[in-house]
Amino acid sequence: MFGELWEIFVLSVRDGFVQVSAFVAITVLLFSYVQYRTDGRLIEQLESNQRAQPIFGTMMGLTPGCGGAIVVMPLYIRGSVSFGTVVATLIATAGDSAFVILALAPEAALYAYTIAFGTAILSGYAVDRAGIGVSRIDRAVSELRSTATDGGMVANGGVHQSHSEERSPASPGVGSQVHHYEDVEGCEIETGTRESPFMERLSKGVLALWWIVAIGGLVAGVTYLMRGAPDVALVANVSFAGAFTIFGIVGTVLSFYLYFIGRRYIGHGQLRRAKDTFGTVHETFTHAAMETSFVTVWVLAAYLVYEYSVVLFSLDIAGIAAAAGVLAPIAGAGLGLIPGCGPQIVLATAYSEGAIPFSALTANAISQDGDALFPLIAMDKKAALIASIYTTIPALIVGVVLHLLFGPMFSFGVLGG
Repeated sequence: MFGELWEIFVLSVRDGFVQVSAFVAITVLLFSYVQYRTDGRLIEQLESNQRAQPIFGTMMGLTPGCGGAIVVMPLYIRGSVSFGTVVATLIATAGDSAFVILALAPEAALYAYTIAFGTAILSGYAVDRAGIGVSRIDRAVSELRSTATDGGMVANGGVHQSHSEERSPASPGVGSQVHHYEDVEGCEIETGTRESPFMERLSKGVLALWWIVAIGGLVAGVTYLMRGAPDVALVANVSFAGAFTIFGIVGTVLSFYLYFIGRRYIGHGQLRRAKDTFGTVHETFTHAAMETSFVTVWVLAAYLVYEYSVVLFSLDIAGIAAAAGVLAPIAGAGLGLIPGCGPQIVLATAYSEGAIPFSALTANAISQDGDALFPLIAMDKKAALIASIYTTIPALIVGVVLHLLFGPMFSFGVLGG
């Protein structure tokens, strides 16, 4: 048993970086580079154009992988986008399971993600229009308990604003629908708070090496997908499997160093102030590496929780999702409640093998939040919980309706199906 658990650990360390982090790094870098080229005006335009925010979030969520969706989460914490934008982003999030579906069932991917796109926009605008964000829930709970929440004021349709950030009715921006946060000690990562010439040089060297490994991991990841996502042997030699293993393990180790140690010497760990870290190309690369390292830590935790649960408790996720009748889309939507991409990849693979119906795939595509939920959990657990509930409700509705209207539709759009 110990040998099996150790193998799961090593495989999770390797696969998490190549299959997720390398793609996240490029996505975040591209977004950061746009910020650099526009001198941060993209976020300013987004803040001043509230009506376009759910569409922006939906487009970011639809990018294969979780990198686009991950970018949006800190923007909500900083008050740049509305809670409806978060919901729209998470509903549209394709996650890493998108790579499997796009490769093995492209027609199914087209229909499933188109439905998710429409659902995301409608849901995002509905949440903002109704004003049912985090603070609205706080107010409802406080009324039930007949107690005050946190001393803040509730205004503008149930939105909490701290006293230091109150806005006048004529103030621009998204203050009427964004949950604002006070600076709380311990909630932000200090930037360059420790001084050590040796550690600073070491951390910068690790950062440069990290990007070399990330590029290598991206090449390995793309090759892996082009080969149909096969099982890759855990070896360290001159071969594709060897490169896959080396880039994966080294990339994760370097990510852990940057997240737990390097950020204290080269900074750029403040997610809420990320829009201020695009002054140079170097800062842009540093910011992207730091955010990706943050994600890598959480992805590894998710992989281990999922894999160990399967082994220790003999869980059959694919079997649960393949439940007969209308329970199938319900199971697909329920599976989407599990953060991370591991379970969703299992479901996508099961669909490509004809084990589950299209309605379950679509319900899962809407419900799943992917790895984007982990940064939100770390920064605001309550918002993460409410967002997960809001993404599951339309998933259940759409999934059940699809199943009742068109039937199970096994192997729809699967290549060779």
